[in-house]
Amino acid sequence: MTQVWFRPYVWMDYRLALLFTLMIPLVLLIWAFVQKAEAMQRLLIIYWRVASLLAITIYLMIGGFGVSFISALMARILIPITLWFWVDINDEIEYHPTSPLKLVFTSWRWATTVYCSLGAVALLPFLGCAFSANGLKTPYCSVWLEAPLIFKDYFHHNSKPAFLGFLGIVALGFYVVYLSYFVAVKLGKYGRSATH
Repeated sequence: MTQVWFRPYVWMDYRLALLFTLMIPLVLLIWAFVQKAEAMQRLLIIYWRVASLLAITIYLMIGGFGVSFISALMARILIPITLWFWVDINDEIEYHPTSPLKLVFTSWRWATTVYCSLGAVALLPFLGCAFSANGLKTPYCSVWLEAPLIFKDYFHHNSKPAFLGFLGIVALGFYVVYLSYFVAVKLGKYGRSATH
């Protein structure tokens, strides 16, 4: 495979994604449950619903679907919005007593917002991979598929990429239906309030 100059940055992005979008929020969710910090629990549960688009993207990339580049971009846009969108949760977190949990949680929110925003900008030049028939076969685009294919080898070594990609498409369909329902119905009814 032809080497591309930005390959180390792509791999660094996947490592940062593991840290900011999986490991830290998982620890924070457990910590918030132990500390009974309800506002943080609610925000993290909403976060996990939205961030599931990143997992769907991995399966789409394993299947070799160009739409994975669009879903990756959408995840990078939706995650920061989700972290700051809810007025009632923001107020509760702001007035939560100062504690190590609040400090780590707030730091993670800001760091993830910056990471996802920069990641979305960095992903823009690769959107062409979603629309090119043979784009995913070029080193320019296929470098993004390396980490998902290694994930497949570790966790789904007996499964065919086409089947895992099909699961990704089905999951994406459910995600789009739920997101459309939220935007068309819930958002108009409840606005920026998460308590309903």
